[in-house]
Amino acid sequence: MSTAPAAPVAAASTAEKEIRIISHSNLFYWWPVWAIGFIMALLTLIDGHRMAILPGPPSANKPGTEQFRNATVIVDTGSSKEIKLKDRDVLVLQENKHLQPDQPEGDKKELPEPNALRFHVAQGKSYAVIFCTVLVLVIVITNVPLRGMWSVVIIMLVIMLVIIFSLAGWWDTILGWLFVLHIHINLAGYLFISIGLLAIWLVAFFFFDQQIYMIFTPRQFKVRTEIGGGEVTYDTIGMSLQKQRSDLFRHWILGLGSGDLVVNTSGAQAHHFDLPNVLFVGKKVQQIEDMMREIPQAPGH
Repeated sequence: MSTAPAAPVAAASTAEKEIRIISHSNLFYWWPVWAIGFIMALLTLIDGHRMAILPGPPSANKPGTEQFRNATVIVDTGSSKEIKLKDRDVLVLQENKHLQPDQPEGDKKELPEPNALRFHVAQGKSYAVIFCTVLVLVIVITNVPLRGMWSVVIIMLVIMLVIIFSLAGWWDTILGWLFVLHIHINLAGYLFISIGLLAIWLVAFFFFDQQIYMIFTPRQFKVRTEIGGGEVTYDTIGMSLQKQRSDLFRHWILGLGSGDLVVNTSGAQAHHFDLPNVLFVGKKVQQIEDMMREIPQAPGH
């Protein structure tokens, strides 16, 4: 009696669904600084004004740069013809002083004449004030956590102060002080800060932050909590997930919906893990919970 060979069983797919959670550093929230820096650099270039570096005004002890309004200037071009300019505002440097950058020492005949008007700067002060304001706000928001009710209290306090200052008529005085404040950053200043910060931001976001993570599957999850450390695997049975209360300014305004994730394991040796600054943390938690509801089927069933 012969036995017919059994029909081959279709190979079941062993690939499991994975959800990867990345913990980002606080440097991620600094993207508005380099973004605003590039915008201000572009607006400064479009503005078209230039900055000249001059010696200071004259004093009792030393001569300096003198300024004249609506003056008549006679320019000696070196030829027999002179150029006469009327009703011009003029800045006159002291004798033997030149506009910066000055010609370097050496054979000046072989060197090009330096362009003293090559520094791009905006005429108005608003660009630099906006950039500095964003920089200060990002520093405060990323270093002073305001979760839950504290963020609401701060917003209400700001609104109340705005109303009180308006009713008291203090805004004219405050704006007058700001009018006296002049902050100017040239084009190179914006680009140096923005390009340098963007380069550091990209390295941190796409390399260093990727080294701290959790990988969830229906049966287990892997954890790496430090750069250069190894992975540790835990069972998902009895695991609990908790999304901490969001910081309105840091997580929603700068983090675009990020948050902090807390994971606790069960058993005799329970472990506690904190993953700060997880992007789209609400969506990630929902995906993990949906995956955990699925009952894994054994191969062949």
